[in-house]
Parts: sequence; structure tokens; C-alpha cells
Amino acid sequence: MKAAVLGAGSWGTAFAKVLADAGTDVTMWARRPEVAAAIADRRENPDYLPGVTLPPIAATHDHVAALAGADVVVLAVPSQTLRGNLATWQAALPEQATLLSLAKGIETGTLLRMSQVITQVTGADPARIAVLSGPNLAKEIVACQPSATVIACADSARAIDVQKACVTGYFRPYTNSDVIGCEIGGACKNVIALACGIASGIGMGENTIASMITRGLAEVTRLGVALGATPATLAGLAGVGDLVATCSSPLSRNRSFGRVLGEGGSMERAQEAAHGQVAEGVKSCTSVLALADSYDVEMPITEAVHRVCHQGLSVPDAIGILLGRRIKPE
Repeated sequence: MKAAVLGAGSWGTAFAKVLADAGTDVTMWARRPEVAAAIADRRENPDYLPGVTLPPIAATHDHVAALAGADVVVLAVPSQTLRGNLATWQAALPEQATLLSLAKGIETGTLLRMSQVITQVTGADPARIAVLSGPNLAKEIVACQPSATVIACADSARAIDVQKACVTGYFRPYTNSDVIGCEIGGACKNVIALACGIASGIGMGENTIASMITRGLAEVTRLGVALGATPATLAGLAGVGDLVATCSSPLSRNRSFGRVLGEGGSMERAQEAAHGQVAEGVKSCTSVLALADSYDVEMPITEAVHRVCHQGLSVPDAIGILLGRRIKPE
């Protein structure tokens, strides 16, 4: 099995390490030549995973070279840049390769899930497209701490092939056929993590965070089911598992971004604190909310995050609105 990992951020690099540790032949593509050189020559990615020694991994700035002969193409770029990157890569994509998305988000404007964006841009059969989602914090994975994930694909044979390509002593992948559920869980958990970060930043404790995670899961599940997801998927690794990790860990970019806002910092200050890395939930909250509205699904936490990030609503006012909602059965 040969894999091409397109994207050299923290998660793309961590997953490339997993693949290499599993015995898969890996080539990475990096947008910047100096990052590719550091990975190939010095076995490190100092910009995104400083201090981590990588296994021998080929890396290049030439996407055509990276894609040559790949059985699995791993798409490891931010969700809102996926379409533009795919347009550049499309002609070089191997015809029968499985296209595995690591991106978590809903595309702004089109309200498409990432697998739908891939199909629309490349014309690939949806059965060729897989998604990966789970409680997978990059810094813990490169430290070989045990973690599990879900690989969802309509073609079970392709899901199993990807599973075999990335199973290691510390990384345990499960397969699933519910692509919609995995994508909705992955996209929405970033928004709920922003809310948990905001609550933590303003000084709220574990009761609040637990309540936020639980009610966040309820609204994510409502949206997923409306789109055709299986509720069990959202009760598993790609749903509650990813949600708990992202909402609870200081390693989570989205939680950290929200915490700065909760402490009274501006959007600009929160972005600076992220050290140039993307907090997907900041953009996704708008598209997730629009998608929910189009299906008449109520998502109050997502709406509050959107109003704080994009409409100037103060954090205290957002909390007041959430607590002031009418009482009802769970």
C-alpha cells in the first residue's frame, strides 16, 4: 500500500507518522518547500510538531510526484481550502485511489460536507471517498499514546484497506459505513469545543462544561439524523469520542481559541494565540448553523458561538440567552 498525504500541518504530519509506523509507504506533500525539506532531510516538522522525531518519510513540494502511484490519497488541508487545493491536484489524482478526507467542516456558501466537495470537484464515485474522524489530538498521537478512530466509507473493502494501512500498536482504527454521521460529528464538535473554551475562559467549572458537551451532543445528533446519519455513529468515537477530546483538552485549537474569547480577548488575539493554526470551528459555526436552518434543526449552542464570533455578541449576553431559553423535557 502506498499513501500520499497532501498537507503538512500537525494532523497531516501525525497521520503520516501513523501510516509509516504501520508499514505503509508514505510520501507527504507540503505547501512550503522548506517544510518538505525538513520532513525529508531532518525527520521533523518544526513549524507544527517541534521536537518530534518522525520516522523516515518522503516529502516534496511537488504534488504530482507525491501522488504518483498512490493507492490512498490523504487530504489533510483545512476544510475551507479543500476545494481550491483539489482543483490544483485533480489532474494528478490516481484514477482508482481511495480519497481519504481528514478535513472537518462544512464548506462556507455551498453547505457541503467534505466528501461532497471531493465528489463535486473531482467527479470521483462517492464509493471511493472515505473520511476519518475520532478523538485524535495530534500531539498525543505522535507521542504514541493509545488512540482510536473511525474510517467511514460506503465501500467496506476500501475502508478495510485504509484500516490495515494505519493500524499500529497505539492507533486503533474501526470501520463504519456512515459517512454522513462521521462528517457531521467531526464538523460540529469544533463548534461545541469553542463554546466549552469560552465557558472555561470566563471561569465556569466542570458542571458547565459537562452540560455543554451533553447538550452539544444533542444538537449535533439532531442535525446528523436530519441529514441521514445513524444515531449510533454519533454515540461512538466519531461523535461523543471526538467531542469529549476536543472540548476537554488544552491541546484542542478550538477550545483554546474559545478560552481566549472567554477571558475577554478579541478574535484577533485568539488567532494569535493559535500560532497560525486553523481553529476550524470559527468558520464552520456559520455554515453549520446555516445547514441546520435549512433542515429546520435547532442548534442553540452553535447559534450562540456564531453570534459571539461573527456578530459581536458579548460572552455574558450569550450565556444569558442560553440560560434564558424556555425549560422543557430532555
